[in-house]
Amino acid sequence: MAKKVLVVDDSAADLANIKTVLSDAGCIVVTAINGAEAITKAKAEKPAIIFLDVVMPDMDGYEACRQLAQDGDTKAIPVVFVTSKGQKADKVWGELQGAKGHISKPYTADQVIDQLKKFG
Repeated sequence: MAKKVLVVDDSAADLANIKTVLSDAGCIVVTAINGAEAITKAKAEKPAIIFLDVVMPDMDGYEACRQLAQDGDTKAIPVVFVTSKGQKADKVWGELQGAKGHISKPYTADQVIDQLKKFG
């Protein structure tokens, strides 16, 4: 059975790129363009894993991750940040918000698939 994956990014290009990587890997991909939509879709779709951008308007990825981690319906879903914020401090902060993994942009298809295998 194909894994359902939620991909969240406000950049249409980044969203399309990661969606292609995951679709090619046989996943069912659900997308969202901001943190609030990510939370709504995570509750409705129950994905196996969430790939989440950090820098987004309205609600950033850190806030979305905190809310997902605190919600009984979504706290078991692993979140992997996919972000241009690649410093060690950014990764540590992401983990403190509840993230399980971190991919820095620009990323390779292999990095995405590795996270999928590890947590999905």
